[in-house]
Amino acid sequence: MNDEQIKSPMRIGMYGGAFDPPHTAHIALAQAAIKQLNLDVLHIIPTGFAWHKAQQMSSSSHRMAMAELAFGDIPKTNIDAREILRGGPTYTLDTLHELQVQYPGAQLYLVMGADQAAALPTWKHFDEIAKLAIICVAERADTSGLIPYASTLNSLQNSLQLRAIHIELPIMLQSATDVRNLVAMRKPYQHLLPPAVVAYIEEHWLYI
Repeated sequence: MNDEQIKSPMRIGMYGGAFDPPHTAHIALAQAAIKQLNLDVLHIIPTGFAWHKAQQMSSSSHRMAMAELAFGDIPKTNIDAREILRGGPTYTLDTLHELQVQYPGAQLYLVMGADQAAALPTWKHFDEIAKLAIICVAERADTSGLIPYASTLNSLQNSLQLRAIHIELPIMLQSATDVRNLVAMRKPYQHLLPPAVVAYIEEHWLYI
């Protein structure tokens, strides 16, 4: 048996979101996922048409540009525009199928916060998603306090029969909604974002 035959399959991560804007918690999660999951590549995928979001997002060009500024210098990341370019409603299952074709034989990892994980049963074809990828969940916080992370992960593993992994991540309270609200109210927000993203928001007068 040669080295090529015994080589481990590639470990490919998918981390999707509006990234409107990408903040320090997004960056911390990407870095933690790459390190703890030993990923070969983490695809950072700004959402295209988010059918599940009631609020209008910033333009795809702005969100892609901010994602490049926020994640572009992190080793092993790929800022991926496929959902924006695809058009129509954005479905995670379609993206996982495309990654499966792009990386034959690879193990796929779907990276998300506990808030997204708790809503996973409402996603289109979530059972098929679980067959294609290992669900990797980082603890997050919401405005009502900490999401009951342990019960979320146990529910995913037991009730839904999903393969789920815990990503260790310090609790970081910021959200993109918080940032947008702070910008709109002319309150300090710069500490929640990479400096390059702050400069981009100010240059393009976003969220005001």
